[in-house]
Amino acid sequence: MKRKKDQPIGVLIRQYLREEGLESPLNEYRLLSSWGTVMGECVERQTGKLSIRNEVLFVEIKSAPLRADLMLQRTELVKKLNAKVGALVIKDINFI
Repeated sequence: MKRKKDQPIGVLIRQYLREEGLESPLNEYRLLSSWGTVMGECVERQTGKLSIRNEVLFVEIKSAPLRADLMLQRTELVKKLNAKVGALVIKDINFI
């Protein structure tokens, strides 16, 4: 039996997740989990429900002035959140 080229375990795991269709749900979970880290404690306290549908992050914000401020920053926030995960997970954010 001939041995195949050795590969790092991380590469093999990512390949397996991609083949099984589990990479996207895992990246979505990572992005939702990183919301508090990226946004900070103050914004996290004012955040309600988070969900992702069709590459859009839906964020419930309890404070209207904060919601207006975040709407102005949403392009930058999309970049920061995707960078934190290391993949293109969302393309837009909708604050509700």
